[in-house]
Amino acid sequence: MRIWIIAALTGILAFAGFASFTRNHEENPDKEKVILQAVLAMMNRYHYTNPPIDDEFSHRLYDTYLDRLDGMKRFLIMEDLDLLDDYQDSLDDQLLNDDLKFFELSYKIINQSIEKPRKWYPEILSQPFDFTAPDSMETDGKKRTYAKDDEQLKSYWKDYLKYETLTRLADKLKDQEAMTEEPEGGKKSLTELEAEAREDVREVFDEWYERMDKVRRSDRFEMYVNSVTSVYDPHSGYFNPKEKEDFNINMSGRLEGIGARLQMDGDFTKVVSIVVGGPAWKQKELEVDDKIFKVQQETETEPVDVTGWLVDEVVTLIRGPKGTKVTLTVRKADGSVREITILRDEVILDAGFAKSATLELEGEVGKVGYIKLPKFYADFENPKGRSCAEDVKTELKKLMDEDVKGVILDLRNNSGGSLSDVVQMSGLFIEEGPIVQVKSRGAEPYVLRDKDSKVVYSGPLIVMVNTQSASASEILAAAMQDYGRAVIVGSHSTFGKGTVQRFFNLDKSVTGANEFKPLGDIKITLQKFYRVNGGSTQLKGVNPDITLPDTYQFIETGENEMDNPMPWTEIEAKQYNQDIVDLKNMDMLKVKSAARVENSPLFEKVLAHAQRVKEIRDQTIVPLQLDEYRALDIARETESKAFKQAFGTIEELMAENLEIDLEDIQADSSKISRNDAWLEKMGKDIYLEETLLIMKDLMAISHKS
Repeated sequence: MRIWIIAALTGILAFAGFASFTRNHEENPDKEKVILQAVLAMMNRYHYTNPPIDDEFSHRLYDTYLDRLDGMKRFLIMEDLDLLDDYQDSLDDQLLNDDLKFFELSYKIINQSIEKPRKWYPEILSQPFDFTAPDSMETDGKKRTYAKDDEQLKSYWKDYLKYETLTRLADKLKDQEAMTEEPEGGKKSLTELEAEAREDVREVFDEWYERMDKVRRSDRFEMYVNSVTSVYDPHSGYFNPKEKEDFNINMSGRLEGIGARLQMDGDFTKVVSIVVGGPAWKQKELEVDDKIFKVQQETETEPVDVTGWLVDEVVTLIRGPKGTKVTLTVRKADGSVREITILRDEVILDAGFAKSATLELEGEVGKVGYIKLPKFYADFENPKGRSCAEDVKTELKKLMDEDVKGVILDLRNNSGGSLSDVVQMSGLFIEEGPIVQVKSRGAEPYVLRDKDSKVVYSGPLIVMVNTQSASASEILAAAMQDYGRAVIVGSHSTFGKGTVQRFFNLDKSVTGANEFKPLGDIKITLQKFYRVNGGSTQLKGVNPDITLPDTYQFIETGENEMDNPMPWTEIEAKQYNQDIVDLKNMDMLKVKSAARVENSPLFEKVLAHAQRVKEIRDQTIVPLQLDEYRALDIARETESKAFKQAFGTIEELMAENLEIDLEDIQADSSKISRNDAWLEKMGKDIYLEETLLIMKDLMAISHKS
């Protein structure tokens, strides 16, 4: 059985690749009951904690679902809450008895509640706002209370719409003041700009309600099911068939389809980007901003009109197996209509794959290898598919051919992925030994080991992390830290996700009910992982050997911020050692880096900015007076611009591609521009600069045994 660590993956775009389920708007309470039964059965059978479904569970479910239903308190009033509150103690009984009364009631109430502001916002936005009145608004839904009645709710919406108008009016004034030449017809008056701002807000809410009209009962039901799984822990969850397929695509970096990213645009599905090297890119007729309104399979005589469909429904039609054709009827930006036939093929999404470069800090270090790993990807459906462990192994060998003096493995913002790959990857740097301990519910922990005595890279190693380095990233960083094989450099702590998830297909768990299948998949936290030293990364994360200031220095981030996180625990340590690199005088490394950071004007700015981030985050009440808001807005923008402008190109820092990679990079203009942007970003990275200086110190004090 293959075990995975699953990272949470979200996005607003959909890929046109392969899918196999059909469009269905019909309400089906019987199918909902089957899904809920199956989810509960699987959670209770496999989940690590398996909490009792009792009154406490009921209360936590109620709070979680209510927060997802209307966490900003924009729709529900106390009368609605009075109806829903009656179920706070009985949701456990309903779950155990396949009773959906509470969901049915909440579905009815939220649909009715959303309709009220639909009538209010055009009326409110039809009249100018008074931006001289000393009003203010609380923007944090958690700090607000629900409106006692419709009158109070409408009053909130007046403030809310006033705030939305105010932000746009302030931007318009700023843009007009920045004009260097008088526009034709002269500059607009405050009255004219305010009217434009109100019209902009009206359009925003017109579009929002268009999207709300397309929210399906199944969308609401899945939110309820995921509220149930969230009571167990924040990483378990239900995936409908389309979401599971998207997850597989994201983790494998491979799909079969046309290679286009799609997004809703009113009643149409719009092309927002073309994947370089994919079928649409090769065919060269489909373009960004094309609007798709018909889709036809090669086996069908008539196209399907997809006007008004949701983007995921359109994607199901456009996706299909390699070697098949699909014809899209699109409206071009110039208004012309075209039929475009594309031969589907495998599409490789290379943006998430490991890549390497060489770094030098002039006169300081010499050539150092750099590997960026965005996630621990693996093709879960194809054993012969792409593997991040194999890719990193390849990049290491390429860097060693360049005779680099050390290697930096950058796991910043890496949210995790495949557990088997992180074990294999850790083994690239040690002879053999335990990498991570894994424990299931009620069972003794077992050890995942590197069993290969070969060492791919035996030189100085630094692993970079930050607050968004999670899961598999934390396993690798922790293993390298415990073995003393690498210096871990980064934020005060990593994310703190110390749990393992696995997908279970609900179709396989349900006997019969074929008329309702496919049912989807359930992702379950079935294990916790522990460091070889016995400690857990859960909640606490990995504390780097050398800490560098960052933007989130003073605010709580990571697993601690999530609802219902599992607790930190520890187990017995395992025996481990390595004879590759002897990291001596770590204290000296820390002292030298701390001295540089303390004397760095740029890191001083980072700390000051981190303090501003905390202050802004804590300051949730905003003024609704134009002058006061503009003063606050201008002050924040000035500070933000000054902060960004402080970080220019570091002249001494040189980032270069490997010669062996240049032919592929220069294959097309899109790859060239992405690569140029990557190199430029590295050239401004003060964290890389400091890490290179740490590497210099490391090379001076470490030696092979």
